[in-house]
Amino acid sequence: MDFDGMALDGEDVGPRVTIRDATASNVDFTLRNADLAFGNSLRRACLSEVPTLAIDLVEITTNTSVLADEFIAHRLGLIPLNSKNADDILYTRDCDNCEQYCELCSVTLTLHARCTGDEVMKVYARDLVVSEGRPNEFIGLPVITDPDGLGSVICKLRKGQEVRMKCVAKKGIAKEHAKWAPTSAVGFEYDPHNKLRHLDYWYEEDAAKEWPKSSNATWEEPPPDGAPFDYDATPSAFYYEIESVGSLEPDAIVQQGIKVMQQKLATVIQELTGEGGGPPNGDLMNGGHDADGFGGTSPMMNGGGAAEAEYEPPEGYTTPFVNSGGGGGGGQSAWGGGGGATPYGATPYGQNNGWA
Repeated sequence: MDFDGMALDGEDVGPRVTIRDATASNVDFTLRNADLAFGNSLRRACLSEVPTLAIDLVEITTNTSVLADEFIAHRLGLIPLNSKNADDILYTRDCDNCEQYCELCSVTLTLHARCTGDEVMKVYARDLVVSEGRPNEFIGLPVITDPDGLGSVICKLRKGQEVRMKCVAKKGIAKEHAKWAPTSAVGFEYDPHNKLRHLDYWYEEDAAKEWPKSSNATWEEPPPDGAPFDYDATPSAFYYEIESVGSLEPDAIVQQGIKVMQQKLATVIQELTGEGGGPPNGDLMNGGHDADGFGGTSPMMNGGGAAEAEYEPPEGYTTPFVNSGGGGGGGQSAWGGGGGATPYGATPYGQNNGWA
């Protein structure tokens, strides 16, 4: 990544990350030397654009429990599945090998449970059996973090009741459905002392007492009393706390979020420069770019060659100033000339057909 300017000794250049705390399920870190747009984009990417695996199709063969088929299918979709190396699986929409699902774009799980005793039987996520044919040994396994190793409760069965179903897990992002969300929460804060006045606190007597500062306030110097407001100040330090649902490790979520942002920026650059199979260089009218790489120009700009030819509008869409002497008005529309008939009869302009 390129940065403008010359770095001095001891000067921070480029984004800087400080990890304050990290566990198996959450990570707490700060991001400095970045602007608010970048900081918020990273938050949104981690929330809703990191791909994971979740049960998307459920084929129920037997269900004699008290829960409806749709209820169980919904519960199955919310069970976190291990999504490590999710790039090994294709999106179903990008798979040319099938129309609905196959081994290249999905992972199949089966569930079969029957209660034969007098006690209530609980069916857990651990009872889901992952089929063979996965791209790696991790992906598709139900996430089980409780001490007993049971996982989420799917349903309860009484004696004689049975459930048998086939579950198809697919790759997706939380923008499509919340079941693909890799995080349960993303904490995000900047300017804990509110020096930028981005927040307008409502209070009764004393805002400082009624709105206590967060723990992030210890990482910044408070503004001195009576200091004038700096209209040019911008936030440059951001505080994150990312909690994973278990499908991905928290550091992997951040890395995947950065990867998503890089891919989006690469797509924008590719479209702007016309590279990667786009229109050829110089084809300005069709999305190409000029010699300076600044994109297409107007057909009449700079008096360019064939672009000076008279503009020919599509048939049936002649303007009042073309082929009518420059001031004739009442040019032809898609339904005929001025005051012409529309599919619903004559217009109220130029003809008396009952309109006031």
